[in-house]
Amino acid sequence: MVALLMFAAVCCAAPVGNAISAYVALQTGAQDDGGIAEGGSAADIPARMLMAYKKAVQLVGTHVPKCRGMRWPVLAGIAKVESNHATGHGIAANGDIRPRIYGVLLNGSGAGGNTTSFPDTDGGRWDGTAQGERAVGPFQFLPSTWQGVGKDANGDKTADPHNADDAALGAALYLCGNGRDLSKRAQLKAAIYQYNHSSEYVANVLGWIDQYTAAATGPGLGNVSGKVRTVLEMALAQRGVPYSWGGGNASGKSYGICCSPSGKSGANIKGFDCSGLTTYAYAQVGIRLPRTAAAQAGVGRRIPASLGPGALRPGDLVFYAYAPGRDSTIYHVGIYLGGGQMVNAARPGTVIRQDAVDAMSGYAGGARLL
Repeated sequence: MVALLMFAAVCCAAPVGNAISAYVALQTGAQDDGGIAEGGSAADIPARMLMAYKKAVQLVGTHVPKCRGMRWPVLAGIAKVESNHATGHGIAANGDIRPRIYGVLLNGSGAGGNTTSFPDTDGGRWDGTAQGERAVGPFQFLPSTWQGVGKDANGDKTADPHNADDAALGAALYLCGNGRDLSKRAQLKAAIYQYNHSSEYVANVLGWIDQYTAAATGPGLGNVSGKVRTVLEMALAQRGVPYSWGGGNASGKSYGICCSPSGKSGANIKGFDCSGLTTYAYAQVGIRLPRTAAAQAGVGRRIPASLGPGALRPGDLVFYAYAPGRDSTIYHVGIYLGGGQMVNAARPGTVIRQDAVDAMSGYAGGARLL
């Protein structure tokens, strides 16, 4: 039991480099992190495409009144994987995308990973060929699927999968089905799986959705300035990046190592663990931290757990221990934001996020470095 506690207390082991192959179905840009996407903010999305996603959210209730939980990050997650938001293509004021976006011809040839032949259904109207079917537009609809979900969203009286507004609304309708509640994770997963029957695809899209969601909902830092503000901004900018056991250093995210006490490997995940994140954020203001959470408790002015979380200030490190009062048992660290919230790289299988201070057990006080 003692050995387990000693190992688990090292929330963050020394990181090592590695590399993994891209998600094979993604044809529009590099991808890594074991199916969990990295980066992700509204700044990645062409303004006209973002407008289309938000417009679709406003319109979807007209067509599927029972649909709940549709929001623009959901559509952005799909479009990122399917077409990289039509990046590299022109998007007109009315939403028309040129040149058109076509997938591979689905004739069972094996090109692009297709092994099933799909007969033509549109005479080439949308996919440019009568020799078979191709996925089309920024959301990569098959013409046969578009027949069932295509709606006119930009008012030109044509439902066009090569139009940003129409395609986004079509995707929203397809994901909503007969009235899903997409605010519930299980139903959101089912909707994405319906879009593409691949668990890897679902994980990839969910990763983007989580990152766009995190980037869209940020805390106010109006009363924080100077180096503290820089630390918090650097940490918050990593929201949505996956947790990687042993991942992260002063330069940024990195591939981790194997294995956590629960047996989870970070070797194929590029991201941060708890103290990798704190190391990176503080390095941006010239403060070098030890690599593990327990060692970081020895830096700066220690804030005893007995004073309670109310003694913390924005920018303070927040510690958690198996035996509060014994710093050798510290297993976790976050960065305090204020208002009872912290930036948290919680555990394997999660992404960096904003959490309540009481989201982790064993509050062990904090440390003030600035």
